[in-house]
Amino acid sequence: MHRIRFFARSLLPAAILAAIPVFAAAPAASGAVTAQAARTASVPELLAKAAPDECFAGIGQPYPPGPPCKDGKAKVNQSYVWGLAQSGDRVWFGTGANVQCLTLGTSLAQTTPTQNDDYVCEYGSSQMGNQLAQKIGGLGGNLGSLGSASGVGNIAAALGDWRAPKVYVYQTSTKKLTDKTADINNASSTDNLRLNTTVGMRAAGTYNGVVLLGGPGLLGINLFAFDSNSGKYLGSTSLNTYGNIRHFVVADGALYAGVGIGPEGQGGGAVLRWAGDKSNPFKFTTVGYLPSQVADLAVHQGRIFVTTWASAGGSTKATAAGLWMSAPLANGQPGLTKDDATSWRQVWSVNQYEPDPVVAKTYGLGSLASYGGYLYWGTMHVPLQATAAMVKQYKPANDQQGAAAVQDTQRVASIFRATGFDKGNPSVDLLYGASQLPTYDPKANNGAGGWRLASTGYKPKWGSAGFGNVYNNYTWSMVVAGGSLYVGTMDWGQISQYAPAKALPGVRAAFGTPDPKTYGADLWAFDSPQSPARPVNTTGLGNYFNYGVRNMVADGSSIYLGMANPMNLRTDKGDNVPEGGWELLRLRTSGSPRPDAHYLRRSN
Repeated sequence: MHRIRFFARSLLPAAILAAIPVFAAAPAASGAVTAQAARTASVPELLAKAAPDECFAGIGQPYPPGPPCKDGKAKVNQSYVWGLAQSGDRVWFGTGANVQCLTLGTSLAQTTPTQNDDYVCEYGSSQMGNQLAQKIGGLGGNLGSLGSASGVGNIAAALGDWRAPKVYVYQTSTKKLTDKTADINNASSTDNLRLNTTVGMRAAGTYNGVVLLGGPGLLGINLFAFDSNSGKYLGSTSLNTYGNIRHFVVADGALYAGVGIGPEGQGGGAVLRWAGDKSNPFKFTTVGYLPSQVADLAVHQGRIFVTTWASAGGSTKATAAGLWMSAPLANGQPGLTKDDATSWRQVWSVNQYEPDPVVAKTYGLGSLASYGGYLYWGTMHVPLQATAAMVKQYKPANDQQGAAAVQDTQRVASIFRATGFDKGNPSVDLLYGASQLPTYDPKANNGAGGWRLASTGYKPKWGSAGFGNVYNNYTWSMVVAGGSLYVGTMDWGQISQYAPAKALPGVRAAFGTPDPKTYGADLWAFDSPQSPARPVNTTGLGNYFNYGVRNMVADGSSIYLGMANPMNLRTDKGDNVPEGGWELLRLRTSGSPRPDAHYLRRSN
């Protein structure tokens, strides 16, 4: 398996659409949010936004000088605020560029160039392809399987839309954004090479005067450190044992990170405790070993809890996504130590909810948070990934069976919470989800197979999955601020229109046609454990091209939100549509600012 694929499996859910066979139409799903809820508008302040950084003159054409672009069209490559952390009055973040194109290219080998009104993916026709091939070739024998089966040329084609990530710091007191990328590039040739072989800054954390940012690279994970007070660059390193890193958390006076071991987390997962300082910022101790790669971390009632993604587990049996609990942080030395590495205990699995074993293997668990005495967490679903798994497992014999597979394998983000973990049998509530889900019986109909509804073992307390919107497929971020728990989603309704023409009818048949008034990521808030969530905003928080609330951090009565928006050709501020590229937002939780007229015009 190619090492580069470790980061690609779930970066962009829409990517999986291209790999699904065309089936006959299936009944449409239901449950879209109402137009009134979709227009519920609490619009945050836009602090910073990705600027156009390239001129595009056509697929495969040289990039004209600029911007500003005398020739061609301005293009914005940086699409995600992928890692986000706050230290004092500084908000640090790292980006990912053209994530949508990278996912299609690397995970699905979709390297035929494509262009529409919103974005372009050039793949091997990109002028960056040859440069990337040279960089990959320069790494030589260290690549292992990366350069074997497909060769450098194919890898460069898949990653032709890659651009190096960037690092920024936004100072809230002065409202100044500073690009710190040059600090890395100019430090040394080694630092420059690390940055320019990093897919994106997927994680960020800060503690004890140090900011760490990092993400997947060609040879493992790359980490970069800054002094959080002075802003001075402290250096970089590569940790080749690990294939991915997504989040940090501060718990009981220590900084922890969750990682995946090896490509795609095939070797399982680990929790690392940072033991560094400004003079040695890359010292870690392993304090947790898990059978699956870690997705997110949170502190709850004196322990660290982590969610995981399904993992092949190397040579072991595939491990479903689950929720894991550490030993008490107060045991022995303060915080977790290497002696706690094997003491982690699984307290919930997706198999306890999903009745179909094949579909269950495609679940991921996303963000989690401690609120009101409960631990909250949510699920993540790559659209049609479960369909692909079902088709591979059972090979539908005709269009009718294929249509049933499309219809009955689809899942939407569900929200759970639980308490009583110390008792060994936690009490789990399903807040938004389903009491029944379809499961496949290959022995039904005299061996022809068939679907039936089966109990999930839960009854949703407050509503259907996705907060009622079937296009909410990711529970991507959670944060507690101003006495409420905020939940950010990914909503892929807007980009679903760009599924391949042959696949689009099946997509629409399975999910229904999304209402344009619901385009854009959702932000919901629980104001108490006793009440359902309320919609803060369901249209991308001021820009419906913002399909995901990728990250959130809280500061008193404010939330800083890092958005995901890959619409790289949407750069014209004079038209009647919003612009592409990442956004950094601030939402005041004590009172909502008045929505601006431009937002209302483009949303209604």
